[in-house]
Amino acid sequence: MSVLVIDVGSSTVRAAIVRPDGAVGDLHQQHLTDLRPSPGVAEFDPAALASAALDVARSALAAGGPVRAVGITAQRASTIVWDRQTGQPVAPGISWQDLRTAGRCLALSARGFRLTPNQSATKLAYLLDLVDADRSRDLCFGTVECYLTWILSGGSAHVTDATNAAVTGLILDDATDWDDHVLDELRIGRALLPTLVDSTGVVATASALPGEPPIAGLVGDQQSSLIGQGCLRPGEAKATFGTGGMLDCVTAARPTFSARGERGTFPIVAWRESGRVTWGIEAIMLSAGSCIEWLRAGLGLIGDAAESDEIAGSVPDAGGVIFVPALGGLGTPVWDFGARGTFVGLDASTSRAELVRAVLEGIAHRGADLLEAAETDGGVSVATLQVDGGMTANATFLQLLANALQRPIAPALVKDATTLGAAYLAGTATGVWASLEEATATARHGPVVEPARRLDRQRWLDARSRALRTVPAMSAISF
Repeated sequence: MSVLVIDVGSSTVRAAIVRPDGAVGDLHQQHLTDLRPSPGVAEFDPAALASAALDVARSALAAGGPVRAVGITAQRASTIVWDRQTGQPVAPGISWQDLRTAGRCLALSARGFRLTPNQSATKLAYLLDLVDADRSRDLCFGTVECYLTWILSGGSAHVTDATNAAVTGLILDDATDWDDHVLDELRIGRALLPTLVDSTGVVATASALPGEPPIAGLVGDQQSSLIGQGCLRPGEAKATFGTGGMLDCVTAARPTFSARGERGTFPIVAWRESGRVTWGIEAIMLSAGSCIEWLRAGLGLIGDAAESDEIAGSVPDAGGVIFVPALGGLGTPVWDFGARGTFVGLDASTSRAELVRAVLEGIAHRGADLLEAAETDGGVSVATLQVDGGMTANATFLQLLANALQRPIAPALVKDATTLGAAYLAGTATGVWASLEEATATARHGPVVEPARRLDRQRWLDARSRALRTVPAMSAISF
C-alpha cells in the first residue's frame, strides 16, 4: 500500500500519495494566506491551515487511497499556541520568517542565551506574554507538524519529532530533552510542550481521515528533502534552491560547536530512528529565487522565471559582470544582515542577457559558498551534490552551479523532495519499505550535470567583500 504525505510550506499546503515504487501522484494543494500587517511581522491563521490540510488530505485519499500510513513535513519553527480543551488557536500563528522578537534575542544574547528570531523560543514567549501573562491557562505549544498531528488525531497526540524540536531553540544540544535553563528564562512551562518522538514510527491514529491510517512520519522540510534525495550517509548532501537556499549534509557525529560554526553553518538533527539521532549540518542562503523574481517584478528584464534560462543561455558568459545576491543580507558563511545586492563590472556594452546571466552565476557562487562552509565545519567531503527546488527547472543555472562547485550535481526528478522524505519515514515505520535504505533506493534523479568550465571564484569573492556592511546598523546585528 501507499503513503499519504501532507506537506506544508510557507504559502501552500499539499497532499499527495506516494506509492511503493516512489511514484508521486494524486497531488492536491491549496494556497495559504500569509499575513504581514507590518514590516518584520509574518503571521498565519492556524485554523485555516488545518482546514486546508484536512481538505487536501481527504481529496488525495479519495483519488488514490487507501494508504498504509501518513507522513507530515512542514516549515520549521513556525509557532502555534492553542487551548488544550477546545483545540482552538488562541492567537495567530507566528511564521518562522517573523522578526518581531529580534530585539529580545539581542537582549538575551547579553545574558548568554544564543537564540535567533527565526527559532520558536522567543515567538512562544511573546505569544504567552500576550495571551497568558500569568501563565495560568491550559495551553499547548507546537510547530506546524505538531499542530496538524493534534488535529488529525482528534487531540489525542501532542508530539513533535526531533528534527523540528531541534530548531525551536528550546532543546538541549544533544536533542534528548527540553532545556530547562531556556524554559525558566522565558517563563515557559513544560506542560505546554509536546512529547519528543522519533521521526519515523507510529505516533497516533489519524482519526480525522477516512480509514484512520496511522501517523508514522514527522520531519522538518529541509531534513525531509535530505532524506527524499537519498542522502543517508556522512558526506551526502542536498541543496534546495527556492526563494532562498538551504544546503544540508549528513555528518558522522554531532558537529562540535553548539550554535554556529566558524564558517557560519548550524548543527541539525537529520532524523531520529529508534531513539538514535543522525546528525547533519546546515548552511543558509538568504536570496536565491527571490533574485529571479526581482529581475521580473523589480527590473522588468524577464517576463517570468522560466525566461531567465533562455536569456542567460543566449550569451557565453556574463561579459565580466558579477552579481552578489544579497537582496536581504548574506547568510553562510559571513552572516551580514547589512550586506546588499551588488553588481560589479558594468559598462556601456553590458546587455540584458549578461545581467540575467550574472544573477544566475551569483546564485551559483553562493551555492559554492554553502558547500565549502559545510565541508569545513562538518569535516566531510561531498562528491556529488543532490539539488531540488524551483530553480532546478533552469538548465543554465544547473550548469553554472556545477561550474561553481567544480563537481557533479544531480537534480531531483521530483521538484519537491520533501514529499518523498516524509513518505519514506512513514512507510519505513509501517512496512511499505523494510528500511530507509530500501525506501530511498526508489528516489529518482535527472541526468547528472558535470562541470564544463571553471568560474572565477576569487573575483566573485572580491565582489562579495564589497557587498558587506552596506547598511552598518544591520551589519552590527549578530545572532
